[in-house]
Amino acid sequence: MHARHPSFLALILAGCATVAPVQQSNNPFLKSSALPFQAPPFDRIKDSDYKPAIEEGMKQHLAEVEAIADRAEAPTIENTIVAMERSGELLTRVTKVFNNLTQSNTDEEMQKIDAEEAPKLTAHQDTIYLNPKLFARVKTIYDRREALGLDPESKFLVERYYRNFVRAGALLSDADKATLRSLNEEESKLTTQFREHVLGDTNASALVIDNKDDLEGLSDTDIAAAEQNAKDRHLEGKWVITLRNTTQQPPLTFLKKPAVRQRLFNASSQRGNHGGPNDTTAIVTRLAQLRTQKAKILGYATYAAYVLDDQMAKTPENALKLLNDIVPASTSKANDEAAKMQRLADVPLTAADWQYYSEQVRKAEYALDETQVKQYLELDRVLHDGVFYAANQLYGLTFKERHDIPVYQPDVRVFEVFDADGKSLALYYGDYFSRSSKSGGAWMDSFVDQSGLIGAKPVVFNVTNFTKPAAGQPALISFTDVTTLFHEFGHALHGMFSNVKYPTLAGTNVPRDFVEMPSQFSEHWALDPEVFAHYAKHYQTGEPMPQTLVDKIKKSRTFNQGYQLTEYLAAALLDLAWHTLPPDAPMQSVDAFEPEALKRFQIDVPLVPPRYHTTYFSHIWSGGYAAGYYAYLWSELIDDDAFYWFKEHGGLTRANGQRFREMILARGGTQDAAQLYRAFRGREPVVEPLLIERGLKPPVE
Repeated sequence: MHARHPSFLALILAGCATVAPVQQSNNPFLKSSALPFQAPPFDRIKDSDYKPAIEEGMKQHLAEVEAIADRAEAPTIENTIVAMERSGELLTRVTKVFNNLTQSNTDEEMQKIDAEEAPKLTAHQDTIYLNPKLFARVKTIYDRREALGLDPESKFLVERYYRNFVRAGALLSDADKATLRSLNEEESKLTTQFREHVLGDTNASALVIDNKDDLEGLSDTDIAAAEQNAKDRHLEGKWVITLRNTTQQPPLTFLKKPAVRQRLFNASSQRGNHGGPNDTTAIVTRLAQLRTQKAKILGYATYAAYVLDDQMAKTPENALKLLNDIVPASTSKANDEAAKMQRLADVPLTAADWQYYSEQVRKAEYALDETQVKQYLELDRVLHDGVFYAANQLYGLTFKERHDIPVYQPDVRVFEVFDADGKSLALYYGDYFSRSSKSGGAWMDSFVDQSGLIGAKPVVFNVTNFTKPAAGQPALISFTDVTTLFHEFGHALHGMFSNVKYPTLAGTNVPRDFVEMPSQFSEHWALDPEVFAHYAKHYQTGEPMPQTLVDKIKKSRTFNQGYQLTEYLAAALLDLAWHTLPPDAPMQSVDAFEPEALKRFQIDVPLVPPRYHTTYFSHIWSGGYAAGYYAYLWSELIDDDAFYWFKEHGGLTRANGQRFREMILARGGTQDAAQLYRAFRGREPVVEPLLIERGLKPPVE
């Protein structure tokens, strides 16, 4: 669950310029969309349009940038940095669409284009950032920034540009630049291969069930969905349980037969690590190695040191301290949870049994049945009467579904978003259901970034992987899925509320360990009494959830937190273990490195595997979160602290929402994130709210 973090290329391409005249063509990318908000004309876009548009886009962009670098006039912010902000319109337009669809609705032709173009796009990025004449102009402006009388946003932009150039290797020798180019090209190829392999193995590892009795415990809705999955794969008379991106799988909560649970768990946890065409072990070990080599060239001890130098945490040591300080309490709580479950089991528990017996304990302790809860959580109602309702109460937003704007897949929905004054603010796309052409997980990104410089309004989207119901069946989701919906919409709000001048600083273009703050903050409203009562209604009768069931959900809010926190910490520490390898480290063995790392961090709990094992940890190998998975906990500390500010000031009110919008969400990356938060909160964040919310400390009476 994340906002896809901008690459250097994305930051270069953040702006839009007037495109030079190009050869007339039916390619829809070659001119601005005539649709509202310049939304992509998906009804006209074909796979064959991407490659020529990307190639022409790179050609145009490079010509624009070289013209900036070759200018005879002395460098100014307008003729250099602002000019770069305006450059690359065509390339921005096509890559914004292509990058999303390669993850949300890919096919063989798109994967082939991705494999061909990704290294070229990386080389294009290097050509710009390693251009000495262009960097000289940027450096001249940077060196004189204090004397130029710039407004705060423009000054911050100048500093951002200089930092990005330096971090991309602008100060290196020609020999080191050549080596860096080679490493970047190889990394680009490997990340693309990794993404394709994980998607391929996730689809291939789906569990095929021959006997309906093996589905005992699943709801009728889930069984119907499994039957439809089999039909989609032309497996008549069978059932297919598809996999989500995480190690644990939702059906494990309900499947009664231990052998079936074990099969499903094995299918998930062994992805990428059982040989065959989709094995990722060689890819990830080489990625870890080449990243250490990049870090060394750029002057850092480890790749994590390089990444975190530009984040709120600043150093790997700071990130590790936050994680390690919580490990003892987290694993202790997880072991207590395991002991309760073991008392209900006839045989020793395995990791495949945790979800099932956890649900049995929850039923016993709280009389809470997840199947019963789902009857009150229908996706469309949660969206309209929960997510959109909370946005209305906090920020005054209203939403109108648009059926006249084309989409890239029939299940995708489009909403026009209106501000409190009735003015049109943004377009929001929702792509909620899992399919074989979509990568696992959930994320937010944009097709168009907000920018005052070019007058662009935001076009944002959320992608999730909820189980699609069979035809005629309701889309009943779990409360975990509800939380995901609120989370990703928090990212969407960050993009939609952006009110900045420069594209590079717009929306979610903030440090990775701050970008999760608005999304995780949004999760809190899923259990707000007013919001919850508005959306939690029976899908057939419309009756509100009985208060006794509501009370059980709230009472069980910190249930299983030992497990959830421990599986997260294991993944976050595993990420940092891979990315704190020294440059002279030999190629690692995944099967040896991972257990050793977990043991070293004292989080090797057999019943609690990492949320992602190394071989399908897409966040860090292809998702922009390398050495950054710790960011979820770093951001959680801040978002819990922010939510407690709301609790101290009246909770769900328009005044509180407006303050949060103006001081955090609208500001994008125009200021240091720590300064932004201090201005909102009046102090540094404290850890107590996080510990209380996680059930690791009793609430203050």
